[in-house]
Amino acid sequence: MQFTLDATSKNARACTIVTAHSTIKTPVFMPVGTLGSVKSLDMQDVVELLGAEIILANTYHMYLRPGDATVAKMGKLHGFTTYPKSFLTDSGGFQAFSLSGISKPKADGIEFRSHIDGSKHFFTPKKVIDIGHNLGSDIMMILDDLVALPATQERIALSIERTTAWAKESIEYFREKQKEGIGCEQNIFAIIQGGTDKAFRTKSATELCELDYDGFAIGGLSVGELNNEMYDTVEHTTKYMPKNKPRYLMGVGTPEDLIENIERGIDMFDCVMPTRNARNGTLFTSFGRLNIKGAIFKEDEAPVDSECKCLTCQRYSRAYLNHLFRARELTYFRLATIHNLHYYLNLMREAREAILEDRYSEFKAEFYAKRG
Repeated sequence: MQFTLDATSKNARACTIVTAHSTIKTPVFMPVGTLGSVKSLDMQDVVELLGAEIILANTYHMYLRPGDATVAKMGKLHGFTTYPKSFLTDSGGFQAFSLSGISKPKADGIEFRSHIDGSKHFFTPKKVIDIGHNLGSDIMMILDDLVALPATQERIALSIERTTAWAKESIEYFREKQKEGIGCEQNIFAIIQGGTDKAFRTKSATELCELDYDGFAIGGLSVGELNNEMYDTVEHTTKYMPKNKPRYLMGVGTPEDLIENIERGIDMFDCVMPTRNARNGTLFTSFGRLNIKGAIFKEDEAPVDSECKCLTCQRYSRAYLNHLFRARELTYFRLATIHNLHYYLNLMREAREAILEDRYSEFKAEFYAKRG
């Protein structure tokens, strides 16, 4: 990986990340392709209509189905999906959190039962890296111990202890494999934990950022805390993260969350929000959210967003999308997803331009002014 800090506007950063498969300009939002597919889109949509240089695939889900060994045989993620740009794969730690009823973190890894057939599995730091090697992701996240908030001080302390121990095991194993010629074009990120406690975040960030990782993520947020608590935690944590490596905020979030956290020094984001909301009838626009299923749009000839240049807004009316949604036509899911992801990706491009011109504060003010 090559990393360049191109410009700053106060704490906001514009960077360039070069992997074996693409050049990524930050700030960047990564569409979520959980099962190697961005729901309702094909890879031509992702590459040609959206121009996405990196998407996320899910280690837990790809391991269970179709199986990481199968993906490896089919040309790894790039060959299997035909997506030619960069993939980031997460670690499975979030699934242990979100599927807490069928998973159990232990000292040396996470035990879980498949949500598909109930079979028992165990993720260790090394196993997650082995899966990442089979998937062939450009960036792989290591196994971490994520806890829901609020949590006890004792549980957060245990989370940090496990996460640091797993991170040391992971980086040693990853670098050993590279010496053997395995994963030489892949990169690895560690995940900082600590809830919203600043002392815990300082401890986790300090311990992890001393290790030989290619980048660092902030995990364990947007899991039940208030927005201002998230923003304060990010602002505090980035102070302890290297300036010469990517900074990734995992699983976040709304357009407002992205704008606020770019201001606090974050480079990379992912979230299911734009795709999931699209399928449920909520569309993001320059002027706020729009619930396309509302009867008010039945005869509305306007595009979803008058400022948007996506395929959906250039060709179709709100009335047509309202009709497609109400009729449960499959075409709706594609058109709505294209719009929401285009909005997110374009917002990141505009934010980058503002940083390069050192006017991010003005850009942020304009962003909120449009929303009234």
